[in-house]
Amino acid sequence: MGDHAVTGIGARPAPVLREYIDSYVGFDLRGFPAGVHRGPPGRALTAVISLAEPLEVAAGVDDLAPVTRFGGVAGGLMCRSVAIHHDGRQRGVQVSLTPLGARAVYGVPAAALAHQLVPLDELLGALGVELADRLRSATTWAARFAALDDAFLRAVGRGTGGDQVRWARPEVAEAWRRLVAARGRVQIGAVAAELGWSRRYLTARFRGEVGLSPKTFARVLRFEHAHELATARDPLPWAEVATVSGYADQAHLVRDWGELTGRSPTAWRRGEVLLGTG
Repeated sequence: MGDHAVTGIGARPAPVLREYIDSYVGFDLRGFPAGVHRGPPGRALTAVISLAEPLEVAAGVDDLAPVTRFGGVAGGLMCRSVAIHHDGRQRGVQVSLTPLGARAVYGVPAAALAHQLVPLDELLGALGVELADRLRSATTWAARFAALDDAFLRAVGRGTGGDQVRWARPEVAEAWRRLVAARGRVQIGAVAAELGWSRRYLTARFRGEVGLSPKTFARVLRFEHAHELATARDPLPWAEVATVSGYADQAHLVRDWGELTGRSPTAWRRGEVLLGTG
């Protein structure tokens, strides 16, 4: 096997878009053995546009889950990993949207996309086709990021008629903010009480907007934190990862990791070919 090579460059979207889109990442990965990269669940709604061959993607932790080919794909919030099959080479652009970004860019609540992978063209129409063409014909990452800004500004503009896009309920936005700020280490009942709602009512309204219950989303946030710690250049021992990210103990972390990725933490680290390459 030859030496692997990784090019990854990130950018922030135009300031007016930052309530809707957290980040852009351009990536060019070469020289890896063929395999499966497991995209972890997290707080972002992810869209990926391939700059080369179509992406081969499966939702879920089952190794036998059906694979679908996408030139560009949008996903909602997930509580399981997404498996991306590759031949050792991947080149594309990843966009991380907020739940409000689903309303602003796609014209649908985040809940409409939860647990799903949808062709990006189905959501953006002709604008999605144009965007993919511009990204693939551009010769620099700066030009690609500018094309993303242009397309998403147009998408937001056509959907709002000049009015600001808002959450369905401000209480749901506040619950989201508190869960994210605490990395999932909050009591859902306490958050509901502080908002003046019952836990059951908060759960229904939160799920109706973002597609996950607050409890499930908190679980995803704890896993996201653990995943970040585990992919650091000098990762902590698993027991410390568990403690820092809010698990009761290492066994709790192992159980959750298995349910969300289909792998134990150690098997995941051994099999994830892109680990530590950024």
